[in-house]
Amino acid sequence: MSLAGRQARASRSDDRGALTLTYVVILPVFFLFLMAVIQASFWFLARDAALAAARQGADAARAADSSLTAGHAEAMSFARAVSSGYLLGPRATVRQVNAATIAVTVSGHVPSFVPGLSVSVHETVQAPVEVFHS
Repeated sequence: MSLAGRQARASRSDDRGALTLTYVVILPVFFLFLMAVIQASFWFLARDAALAAARQGADAARAADSSLTAGHAEAMSFARAVSSGYLLGPRATVRQVNAATIAVTVSGHVPSFVPGLSVSVHETVQAPVEVFHS
């Protein structure tokens, strides 16, 4: 066998396993990126659900002749019904900021796609209380 043939054969045998090694390095990084994207999506959906529940509670509590209890009940009802898969363990608090403003805060936990990661969300909505003057 000539020198050129041996060199060509040697260079071909040196490349064996290079593709496997590339996959071993790239695939874990790709899967980590994919997990981060999914977890970020869960966080966004939970945050959006908490904000929507807080808005519903604020609308119920700020209505004329309504109470803070009605706002709390509406926020919890909305959070349980609409965000059951995205907002775990929802909690709502309704408080009177001043004579003309109420604040509704809805919080809960985000489902974890990444093992060991615990993320919570808190969203607050402030709204003016409706008062009718005759």
